[in-house]
Amino acid sequence: MKIDGKAWRSIWLQADGWSVGIIDQTKLPHEFVTVRLVSAAEASHAIKSMMVRGAPLIGAAAAYGLCMALREDASDGALNAAYEFLLAARPTAVNLRWALDEMRTALLPLPPAARVAAAYATAAKICDDDVAICENIGVHGLKLIEDAARKNLAREVNILTHCNAGWLATVDWGTALAPIYMAHDAGVKLHVWVDETRPRNQGAALTAWELGRHGVPHTIIADNAGGHLMQHGRVDMCIVGTDRTTARGDVCNKIGTYLKALAAHDNGVPFYVALPSTTIDWTIDDGVASIPIEERAPEELTRITGRTANGGLCEVDIAAPGSAAGNFAFDVTPARLVSGLITERGVCAASNAAMLKLFPERAS
Repeated sequence: MKIDGKAWRSIWLQADGWSVGIIDQTKLPHEFVTVRLVSAAEASHAIKSMMVRGAPLIGAAAAYGLCMALREDASDGALNAAYEFLLAARPTAVNLRWALDEMRTALLPLPPAARVAAAYATAAKICDDDVAICENIGVHGLKLIEDAARKNLAREVNILTHCNAGWLATVDWGTALAPIYMAHDAGVKLHVWVDETRPRNQGAALTAWELGRHGVPHTIIADNAGGHLMQHGRVDMCIVGTDRTTARGDVCNKIGTYLKALAAHDNGVPFYVALPSTTIDWTIDDGVASIPIEERAPEELTRITGRTANGGLCEVDIAAPGSAAGNFAFDVTPARLVSGLITERGVCAASNAAMLKLFPERAS
């Protein structure tokens, strides 16, 4: 994707051939800042602090973190220690474990002297594959938007999304936003309702920033406005991303997604989830019972950062002093509320049977 006409990925290898560049997403939308990571500790901090976030990007950052760890010590013990250290950075998104598993599987059979070069090659492939996967998600999702456009010839297609599942959450293209970018570029008249996505405001801060830089018409709305818009026929479809999807099609995404799915179901609005297959956890069925839900610092809920009238940035308290705050980062939407899963291999129902038709290699 492009920022002010320049093509960017969300993570890249620096000119020195070993350190890694990222966009510090905690500074957006007010400042565009890039950061150089030089160690596994810095990669872990970037993931924990949400300088990088989004399931696919977290996996890519962890893969490069493992590369940098091996530059210091490529032994079996060091490889396994770095794996466990990076795996602990965040608990919910399955891509983190998947990417680290890919790295360890590729590297353990090799002698330590060959591991650093192979690690960087494997991490680069993980990134390139993610770009190709997201592009294919866009192609398959585009058809759904084009179908909606043919039904609404007199007006634009209104799409509601939640959190940020654009190119900032992946290496490029995005998941939920990839079909939107492709539809916009193809000339389809569309408009995006952007949930603000409290408490971290990834919709208002990141999705709106992305869409604006690409020229996609959009409107930021309060998280609680989605149901109202659906009741009044102002949403044609919802497309969201996911951090983990179970083998039966339950989806775990940013907190508030479940409520949007309930409103969509009540109003007959299609609710689609866009995901790379690397986000599917084939080892579990019941998302509510099995997916660990990250609880983050209460300050994310009680404090907010913004730009002041004089142009500076500041953080202010917005909650009643002394009140406890529970900051649950994700919720689980049951498969019965999902109209379809948009994957790199096509669109399918949110069910184990339908998912296995697209991914038969996962059948036991």
